[in-house]
Amino acid sequence: MVRKKTVEFDESPPDDFDPANPYKDPVAMLEYRDHLVREKWIDIETAKIIREKLKWCYRIEGVNHLQKCKHLVQQYLDSTRGIGWGKDHRPHDLHGPKVSE
Repeated sequence: MVRKKTVEFDESPPDDFDPANPYKDPVAMLEYRDHLVREKWIDIETAKIIREKLKWCYRIEGVNHLQKCKHLVQQYLDSTRGIGWGKDHRPHDLHGPKVSE
C-alpha cells in the first residue's frame, strides 16, 4: 500500500505585519500583499469552478433549470460577492466581504 504524501502550506498572513504602520517592516508588507493576492486568486478560481457546474446544470436540466439549479445560482452569487480587482463598476456594497449566514 502506497501512501500519498501531502504538502502543508502556510496559508496564514505574516505574524509580524502591523496594519497601523505597514511600512515599518517592508518584507512583512510584501508577504502580506502576496497573501492577499493568493487568497483573491483562490476565491476567483472557486467562483470559476462553481460557474462551470452551473453551466452544466443549465444544459442538463433544460427548462427545469430554474428549480434544479437554484442552489448553484445562489452559491455562485455568494462566491462572486467581494472578489474581483475593483474595475467592474459594481456598487460599493457588493465589494464588501462575503457575508456568511
